[in-house]
Formats: sequence, structure tokens, C-alpha cells
Amino acid sequence: MASLFRDRSLGQSKREAATAAAATSRSRCASSLPSPFGEVTPQLSAADLQDTAYEIFVAACRTASGKPLTYVPSTASPATERSPSPSPSSPALQRSLTSAAASKMKKALGLRSVSNSGSKKSEGSPSSGGKAKKPVTVGELMRVQMRVSETVDSRIRRALLRIAAGQVGRKIESMVLPLELLQQFKSSDFTDQEEYEAWQRRNLKILEAGLLMHPLVLLDKSNTASQRLRQIIHGALDRPIETGRNNESMQILRSAVMSLASRSSDGFLAESCHWADGSPLNLRLYEMLLEALFDVNDEVSIVEEVDDLMELIKKTWGILGINLMLHNLCFSWVLFNRFVATGQVENDLLYAADSQLAEVAKDAKNTKDPAYSKILSSTLSSILGWAEQRLLAYHDTFDRGNIDSMQSIVSLGVSAAKILVEDISNEYRRKRKGEVDVARNRIDTYIRSSIRTAFAQASAYCVCYSISPLSLSLSLSV
Repeated sequence: MASLFRDRSLGQSKREAATAAAATSRSRCASSLPSPFGEVTPQLSAADLQDTAYEIFVAACRTASGKPLTYVPSTASPATERSPSPSPSSPALQRSLTSAAASKMKKALGLRSVSNSGSKKSEGSPSSGGKAKKPVTVGELMRVQMRVSETVDSRIRRALLRIAAGQVGRKIESMVLPLELLQQFKSSDFTDQEEYEAWQRRNLKILEAGLLMHPLVLLDKSNTASQRLRQIIHGALDRPIETGRNNESMQILRSAVMSLASRSSDGFLAESCHWADGSPLNLRLYEMLLEALFDVNDEVSIVEEVDDLMELIKKTWGILGINLMLHNLCFSWVLFNRFVATGQVENDLLYAADSQLAEVAKDAKNTKDPAYSKILSSTLSSILGWAEQRLLAYHDTFDRGNIDSMQSIVSLGVSAAKILVEDISNEYRRKRKGEVDVARNRIDTYIRSSIRTAFAQASAYCVCYSISPLSLSLSLSV
């Protein structure tokens, strides 16, 4: 749909004309929209989910040998890929702006590269103070993007080394990561007792969310393991348990957790553990990972290394229970929500979200999964609702300062409506496709509604100031 409304030849001049307004709008960062995926639990903050998402990312990407994530550009030749990795400090790994090839993903989404936009490449966390060193590996770049300190990152990797040493040959999907981390660390591994207790509470809350509140396989009310785990977690929230040892309390916790995580829909023990793949926990964790694609130093720009980061993010699919359809839907939402949350000034994000919705439309036609359809309907309804708030009375929404965004918002709204009506609506399936033109109907609705609103406002103005509507019409025509 975007191609019907977007004139790429005008994009550059429009962006230059709106530079001053955009700079002002970015300083007034708007609130994000409520997540259409649902709330995990009020006890888990966004920071808690982000920390857990990063732990999953590192665990999923870590090699069996325990080597750090090595950055190899996606444009490297086969000979380069087969050669030994250079040292982390090698300039070849820094991907300078002048030598880096354009991101294939950014090109496909219609997003500008750094060389065209002039935005500054991320060089480190803005809160680190002084001049931060540039990330030289994909793992380090992800750490910076997710605002994880080097101390915390080192602690996570140290734990994963211990886990790998103690469970050689086991896949990460066959483990429950929060449980394994609780097994590895004790209070002396943290700066102070307060940090340790907060870390322990977060991991226990994640276990509660993934195994008790939002499990992939529904729980039987008579399940004794769930009752036992709930008692352990609630007790530990009041009085921290002693972790980092193979003591009785940890053995009881492990027994309850593994009993629940190993369940499958057919009643047999599963090879993979299910602790983070139930909705909405998995979607919210994946949303956190996708948010890390946006530059920490430029909140409306996606990093140039997005292809390489995305390749590694997809390695978490096995743990989170994500597939290509859910990825496309989540990514569409993240792009759209970032546009809203950053003051609605970067129209390229709307265009990218609309382009990604084209993939969602293909997925929607090829699946009848009721769980996916529910998430799809919720997400598209949020997007459509936001768009129609602006389009049903577009005279009140758009002016000279933001008129350029109207075509993108219309395109996005129509795209969402088409998927909702054509691929989800039962009424549409009962009719012949030729009888319903969703795009025409939606645009007609926007025009008629806006005209009615404008006339109603004009009539109210005439009544207020005792002006004849005919006189007002004549004066406006002159």
C-alpha cells in the first residue's frame, strides 16, 4: 500500500523542510502505546524484561566453546568467513561508516543508511560518561544497545561458562535459564546484598510468569508441582533463598521447575524446556530484543549493523517459541510504536512498518492458527485505532507542519484494515471478494467523516457568533 501514497522523489526535500520541527518534537518524547501483546505481570518492570531478554540473547548466541560473539560483517566473502577470526581490537571489525556496505534490511524497509541521513553511529552507552569506546563485536554492540554494563555482562558470561562446563552436550533449549543462573550465583557475586536480592526476585518472577501465569501448556489445577513452585516463590520474595549451592532449597526449586518446564501438550516429557515461550511473555521479551535495533544515540534510527544483530536475535526463537510469522508481526509493531513514541516525526518508520505489514498480510492468508489470529487481531486493531483517530477528522489532525505524514498514516491504516477484514473477518469470507473493496471503503469513510466534522464545527462557529452559514460559505469562497 505504501507505494500508492509515497512519492520517494519528494522525500529528501520534505525532510529538509521539517528538520527544525523534527528537532523540537524529538525533545518531547511521547509515550508509547500500550502493548497489544498483553501485560505479563505488574511485578515485572520493563527493565526486568530487558535484563532477562539480554540473558536469553547471550545464552542463545554463545558457542559451545565459550568464545565471545565475534562480529563478522554480513558482506564478508566465503574465504573471509572460513579464515580465523581476527582479534576483537582489529579495525576490520569496527565497520566504519565509509567502508560499510548498505544494510539489506534497511534498504528493503526503505530506511536511510547513515551516509544518507547524517546520523551518528552508536559509539557506546550515552550514560557511560566521557568518550566511550566503539563496540567491535556484535555481542558488545548488543550490550551497548540494551544498556547492559560490562560488569553485568561479564557475570552472565561467567555463569554460562560454568553451566556449559557442568552440562556438556546439552542444548540451551533443554535448560531453564533463570534456574541455572540461580544455581550459579550467590550473594558474594554481587556488589551488595540489595543488588543480589533484586536479581533473585527478578529471576523468580520470570519463573512464575513463564511457568505459572503464562505457560505454553495450560496447567491442571491439581498439579502439585505448580502449587509447590508458587509456595517457594512467594516465600522467597519475603525471605531470599540461599542460591549458588546445591542445597535442599535449590533441589526443591529445581524439582518443581523442571517438572513444569518439561511438560508437553501430548502428556509426554518434552526434549525442550518450556519456560519463556508462552504468550505474552515470549512476545514481550522478543519485543525488547527488537527495540535494541534502534541506535541508543539516535532513537529514530536503526543501527547500520541491523542485519548482523537480527541474525543473532533470531537465534532466540527456539527458547522464546517465536516463528517467522510472529517475528514479522512483532517487528511491524516495534517499528510503528517507535514512530509514535518518538514524537511522530520520522515518517520513514511508518513507511517501514507498512512495508513489514505486507509480509504480515502474506502470513495471515496462509495460516488458520487461532492463537496467532488473536495476537494479529489485537496488534492490527491497535494500529488501526491509532490511525483512525487521526483520519476520521483529518482537518483537525494535519496542518502544514505534518501534512507529509498523512499519506503514510492512510497507507498504514488501510493496510491494517485490509488484513483485519480480508483475512480475519468471517463476514468477508461469506461474501465474494469482488463485493468488498476495503481500501476504497476506508478512504471514503475518512473523507465523509472529516467533512461532516468540519461542517459541524463550522455550524457551531456560526451559532456562537450569530453568523449565517450561507454568509460564511460566501466569505470563504471569496
